[in-house]
Amino acid sequence: MILNRKSVELLAPAGTWDALVAGVESGADAVYLGGKHFNMRMHEGDFNFSDEMLKKAIDYAHAHDVRLYITLNNLISDEEIPALRQYLAYLNEIQPDALLVQDFAVLELVHEMGLSIPLHTSVMMNTHNEHAIEKLKEYGITRIVVGREMTLSELSLFKERTGIEVEYFMHGDMCISESGQCIHSGVLFGQSGNRGRCLKPCRWAYKLINEQTGEVLDQDGPGAYKLALKDMCMYRAIPQLIQAGVFSFKIEGRMRPADFIRRIVSTYRKAIDAYIADPNGYTTDEAGWKNLYDNRARDFTTTFAFGQPGKKDIGFTGEREPRFFSHAVKEAGFQDEVLKQERDIEKENAPHRHLSVRVNTPASAKAAIDNGADTVYVGGEAFRPLRPWKLGDYADILAYAKGKAKVIVNTPRTTMRRECGELEQFFTALKDIRPDGIMVSNLGSLKLAKSITDFPIQADVSFNLFNHLAAKFLKANGLVMAATSYELSFEQLREIVESAELPLETIVHGTYESMICDHDFPAMSLPAFNELDNPEVLDRHYAFLDTAGEKHPIRIDQYGRNHIEFAKDLCLYPYLAKFNGLASYRIEAQDYTPELTGLVTKLYREALDKLAAGKTAADAFDAAAFETVKDKSPREFGLGTYRFRQSRNSI
Repeated sequence: MILNRKSVELLAPAGTWDALVAGVESGADAVYLGGKHFNMRMHEGDFNFSDEMLKKAIDYAHAHDVRLYITLNNLISDEEIPALRQYLAYLNEIQPDALLVQDFAVLELVHEMGLSIPLHTSVMMNTHNEHAIEKLKEYGITRIVVGREMTLSELSLFKERTGIEVEYFMHGDMCISESGQCIHSGVLFGQSGNRGRCLKPCRWAYKLINEQTGEVLDQDGPGAYKLALKDMCMYRAIPQLIQAGVFSFKIEGRMRPADFIRRIVSTYRKAIDAYIADPNGYTTDEAGWKNLYDNRARDFTTTFAFGQPGKKDIGFTGEREPRFFSHAVKEAGFQDEVLKQERDIEKENAPHRHLSVRVNTPASAKAAIDNGADTVYVGGEAFRPLRPWKLGDYADILAYAKGKAKVIVNTPRTTMRRECGELEQFFTALKDIRPDGIMVSNLGSLKLAKSITDFPIQADVSFNLFNHLAAKFLKANGLVMAATSYELSFEQLREIVESAELPLETIVHGTYESMICDHDFPAMSLPAFNELDNPEVLDRHYAFLDTAGEKHPIRIDQYGRNHIEFAKDLCLYPYLAKFNGLASYRIEAQDYTPELTGLVTKLYREALDKLAAGKTAADAFDAAAFETVKDKSPREFGLGTYRFRQSRNSI
């Protein structure tokens, strides 16, 4: 590869006009910024650009031979769609150089409206495998902002196989969770991190405890801020970035002041130009490094660029946190003042209300089937000490379920290169086993399933379905059903169910994750945690205890990912009569014993059958059975986002 000035794009953030000017004057090749609506930086303050200022910004950038990208990269609810149409029409008039997008609704509208603006995927789309790229290319995507969990070696292969232009976050604030897979802020505060309003629960103090006994395990650990990832800084790795095939070097910081932007952009500009001019003779400019280091907010890390991060990449003491956006609070129980007042969903119910149950073992699958589940979801992640399903397990449960229930095979939520390779072989084997369908969690596993099998395919919650246009996108791509987002309020769910053409499934009960992380938190906090010497440490159940006294279980899957769960399980049993027109009512029983799985399934089966028979909500509610389930459940119950009027919007 022969390098020249156009081989690399230095991409600067701008939240204000002064920051835009600072980025351009300091040598940025491109600038990204957001309008007053529909972007991932929606906190109050004098940030983001009005429509008039967006046009002025484009004119200014182009006059200085600088590209300008507009972030339209948050999830969009149905009540926002009319405003989104108007905004897109305006953006097509003023012609930025690209839009960064997350929600499938934007892809639908760009196609429907015949817009001519190039599209880049936001990091929030969590694009992490080559099969997803091939699908996105069909929609005119020309650049991918890759997931933060991708190493440079993975990225290089990814780029080689797809030919797509790659943008990479190389400096600034980083999320600890996989992008688009953190719902903690949205569920707890009604302010979704996927909608630009994250209140950063990852920056809270936590204790690591034994989940069963409550014993604090990290009294002598490195500190309380266990999820507080340090800031990304790839200044000392510019050659590796360029040689890996990264085109756009992205600086995070749309909430940063102009002088901060000027310093970082000019420092990186000088280093990039020096490497391009003389790669063999290049060495790190230590004066430039000292400038960055002395003016840092948090300490620095390279996160996943060169492999699995460890405790050195976490700011355990919290002493360099520039700001705390929130503090830990108790999760809501049945605070249902809003939900009780909401109009019921007005959509015709099927004569038989379909109940699905996601299970963890063959024994739990049998318990769900025996107690009235219409569908069981099997496979996918196995949370230790449980082990993954084997091919024989699928065949056995299909034989057991014959004539009684459907068996849908689940797949992992994250499918990097390893998982994709395994899925290819797995899907091929399923052609002989013949399950009733497959549930996928991202566009890559969808494309694989479609290309290898002929089974019905449905979408899991990780697709972040937030509006009827996203449902239309999924239907157009061959999906037969999709699960709705956990972050929707009841009002927002009602709008989708009443208008979507695709059959929708909503989770009504169970344990659910607030974050999915590719970090090993027990290993970071416990000096004796060594899976090579003591592999049994992986099979223990750990939890985070926050300062409000809430216990968040940690589940480690077969890929080593840490799933952080909410302290309360979702429970909509007392409110089922409001949830009409759903294609499926789903129970998440992956953290339940077979006995509890059977009890919860029976509770919901009987209630749904009574409602289908015309019984009132009061008659469908079995208080004694409900108390039994509550007593046997490992956690208290709560309403999640259904206590809010809406997941706070972006207009």
